[in-house]
Amino acid sequence: MRGGGGCSIVWFRRDLRVEDNPALAAGVRAGAVVAVFIWAPEEEGQYYPGRVSRWWLKQSLVHLDSSLRNLGTRLVTKRSTDTVSSLLEVVKSTGATQLFFNHLYDPLSLVRDHRAKEVLNAQGITVRSFNADLLYEPWDVNDVHGRPFTTFAAFWDRCLSMPYDPDSPLLPPKRIIPGDVSRCPSDTLVFEDESEKASNALLARAWSPGWSNANKALTAFINGPLIEYSINCRKADSATTSLLSPHLHFGELSVKKVFHLARIKQLLWANEGNKASEESVNLFLKSIGLREYSRYISFNHPYSHERPLLGHLKFFPWVVNEGYFKAWRQGRTGYPLVDAGMRELWATGWLHDRIRVVVSSFFVKVLQLPWRWGMKYFWDTLLDADLESDALGWQYISGTLPDGRQFDRIDHPQFEGYKFDPNGEYVRRWLPELARLPTEWIHHPWNAPESVLQAAGIELGTNYPLPIVGIDAAKTRLQEALSEMWQQEAASRAAMENGTEEGLGDSSEYIPAAFPQDTQMEETHEPVRNNPFPVGRRYLDQMVPSITSTLLRIEEEETTSDLRNSAEENSRAEVPINVDAQQNAGVTLNERILQTAHRNTQVQNNTTMELRNVAEDSSIESSSGTRRERDGGVVPVWSPPASSYSEQFVGDENGITSGSSYLQRHPRSHQLLNCRQLPQTG
Repeated sequence: MRGGGGCSIVWFRRDLRVEDNPALAAGVRAGAVVAVFIWAPEEEGQYYPGRVSRWWLKQSLVHLDSSLRNLGTRLVTKRSTDTVSSLLEVVKSTGATQLFFNHLYDPLSLVRDHRAKEVLNAQGITVRSFNADLLYEPWDVNDVHGRPFTTFAAFWDRCLSMPYDPDSPLLPPKRIIPGDVSRCPSDTLVFEDESEKASNALLARAWSPGWSNANKALTAFINGPLIEYSINCRKADSATTSLLSPHLHFGELSVKKVFHLARIKQLLWANEGNKASEESVNLFLKSIGLREYSRYISFNHPYSHERPLLGHLKFFPWVVNEGYFKAWRQGRTGYPLVDAGMRELWATGWLHDRIRVVVSSFFVKVLQLPWRWGMKYFWDTLLDADLESDALGWQYISGTLPDGRQFDRIDHPQFEGYKFDPNGEYVRRWLPELARLPTEWIHHPWNAPESVLQAAGIELGTNYPLPIVGIDAAKTRLQEALSEMWQQEAASRAAMENGTEEGLGDSSEYIPAAFPQDTQMEETHEPVRNNPFPVGRRYLDQMVPSITSTLLRIEEEETTSDLRNSAEENSRAEVPINVDAQQNAGVTLNERILQTAHRNTQVQNNTTMELRNVAEDSSIESSSGTRRERDGGVVPVWSPPASSYSEQFVGDENGITSGSSYLQRHPRSHQLLNCRQLPQTG
């Protein structure tokens, strides 16, 4: 049976599943369904999906199409450079009268979805949208004054104490009546080129995309590793996390189903008096909460992927050093845990969450590179690349959130190594050149006796680099940078008070850090506060965030070096720990550097590059909680706040669940920038 006129379009995006899909369920209830996926990556600008992310998407779409065919219809795929125009074409060619889709919360999607509703409504098409990605919609979680929360702990406490539980997950439809797609042929979507196929083939050995495979992975985790999650989740040398994040990003897995199954297990263990396992569920659900919070932050502060939420950090003098950036990407920093993580990322598209914290903290605190560079590289290389989650993670590490990590805190990779990889197995797996090094020295080879290094076949500065930056030197440089930041902020405030500066929203005299040329990144400049709106603006709408115009696009990408050339060393046995262990045991890092420099004058030439300091534009635009009714749910009307709003934020070093004592020592300016201080661009 095939439906005639008046069918409904179900627009799939990052909700690639047939169960607990409210948009699909609504379409099935309405009658005949045309299921559509539109591939328009150019609309994402600098966030064009990376190779491994595109591979996953390809496999997931094949899986979804197979499931839809089993239910009676198929997936129509369209290649486009303008999603809304393609939706309108599908509507006209199928005679559809309704469009159903599920919400997304990144700024690009918010703008696109709003435009889709306007355009299709103007054509007489009913548009309804639903929540399929979160436990609670962002506009439903507020403090007692009706304002958005500014710390994760308060947000998550509110979610867990909501007067109603998240909706139960929906079952998949029993059958789907297909709409008439005879005049709506599918386009062939190309997600990989010939040069990528060999590398992508390796991914299939470790991962199984698709919504039914996601359910299998969830069941295996709930019935297995979850019970000891609180004990094992810190271990980087084994698969101790859920590995569900790629499935969640592409919407193959319902977050509501994850929440409900975990809570059922928690209640079961609570009845058994199993406190440790009950705490494991709390810790796992906290990771789900962080994902929720990332969308919450993105919705309420749509430029959080570009600018820090704390205004004073616009004055931080980031180090612009592409040599440092390249060494970090290639896993050649001289710090084994950092290098092992970066090589795993390049080879597999995956990183344990603890290693993500280690490598990003090193990037921001030790190398002091602009955090947006690191976030963009994660976007390009992670299987589970997720704009909202990545922005939250990098802002947290950079201390640019109200409850972020202490900005003056540097975690030594050596000590982090023995915390998360105590036996050195993770480092040996990804750094075969260090495979024979005893565990005693595996996380700080620069301190190892010369005899141990020789027996392990290691020549620092030749087949494994010396540390690119000493930790003590990095701490000193960080304190100097912070001092400079506070001085510039004080000068800016004095100028504002004297009436010689318009305010923090005026960024005309600050030069943003340009993206490295070999990563195909775009740099955007915030317009001056008094600048007129761009002529080419398509819709004057204060209800959605506008995206700043691109002034520069870099096309050239540098090919990174092959990191597998030392793989043959992987089979070598570990050097006995007692091989003349006292010889040179007291050699310091500086002495080691001098010795190696004397032996090889070309070692670490990339660390001699001249550093230039710049200040990153770091204003943030806010949105209000004003709402309006919308078919399929209530969504907020985007507009500036009715009144000026700012707060002081304090806390300690324990992470995102609380603030920072560093903020407590400098309370005068740790406040979210008010959108009245910023140029209104849409």
